[in-house]
Amino acid sequence: MEPLLEKIKSLKLAWESILPKLGLDAKRQQILVLEARSLKEDLWNDPQTAKRIMTELAEAQNELRVAEEISFRLNSVLELADMARAEKEDLAPEIEPEVLGLAADIASFENKIFLSGRYDAGNAIFSVHAGQGGTEAMDWAEMLLRMYLRYFEKQGWSAEVIDESKGEEAGIKSAVVEVVGRYAYGYLKKEAGTHRLVRQSPFNADKLRQTSFALVEVMPVIEETGEVVVRADDLKVDAFRSSGAGGQNVNKVNSAVRITHLPTGIVVSVQTERSQLQNKEYAMRILRAKIWEIEEAKRRGEIASIKGEYKPASWGTQIRSYVLHPYQLVKDLRSGYESVDTAGVLDGDLQPFIEAELKI
Repeated sequence: MEPLLEKIKSLKLAWESILPKLGLDAKRQQILVLEARSLKEDLWNDPQTAKRIMTELAEAQNELRVAEEISFRLNSVLELADMARAEKEDLAPEIEPEVLGLAADIASFENKIFLSGRYDAGNAIFSVHAGQGGTEAMDWAEMLLRMYLRYFEKQGWSAEVIDESKGEEAGIKSAVVEVVGRYAYGYLKKEAGTHRLVRQSPFNADKLRQTSFALVEVMPVIEETGEVVVRADDLKVDAFRSSGAGGQNVNKVNSAVRITHLPTGIVVSVQTERSQLQNKEYAMRILRAKIWEIEEAKRRGEIASIKGEYKPASWGTQIRSYVLHPYQLVKDLRSGYESVDTAGVLDGDLQPFIEAELKI
């Protein structure tokens, strides 16, 4: 029992050092504010805002509840271990699973200390783009999209593909996803960059080894608060018919939207099965994020405090290599973290990679 008791005491010390950094008093105050807003009669007049408020409230309540539960569980298991030692009982088999669970939960909160940037706790706009290489690259882009969608699901986040361009033969040329969840941007921001795949080609009769590239971009969701000002006179808005498959609207009405920001030349298009108004709202959200990213690039001196060292999501910023042939290995080129479980990684088991990069 003695080693296990020492482990519990060590966990308790670690938790007591983390607690002051979690700002639980501020969290309780935030919950009171959000609860008051959620009780307003006109809340659902704006469904988008209402959904955001209710999501933030549920996440804040859950975070506070889990933190309080950890404190209670630590005290309970420590008391039980002390009692077992005093009475010379071996309760290690009963206690050990709880200790392992506590260690994992504390590690999860410890990660959040590294996510203190202005937008880290918020939602993200996530996109994947196929590199050069035709069908091979488009297939890899679709594999990456599936990998991240599975990761979002494992994290308990909601994710919606708000724009997608299919490949001619297979895969995708690009896709844009809105990810809604606590710390979505904080966890995902360092996934931006080039992802390289090495495998035997499924599109070649000789099964030759093929290297493909895809680009991931990650931006925070910037709400319409005045921080990023977009003047109506600076926009060119076009409506056109969606090109995707399925849905009653697709190819029948001009529901898709393309917005061009004239001062910067940024072009954003959204073509889903929604109304033109909803597509325009999504396009404006993406546009604000892209303009914010440009402004941050201009203010290089402030970048470090907002999103780490500034590295644009360009083809020169390779961050991870996925090798499926002649051996199996996924390796992050920044943290050095690697895994031979390529199937698991491609099925969304990304958290160890993300945590390793957060702590650099």
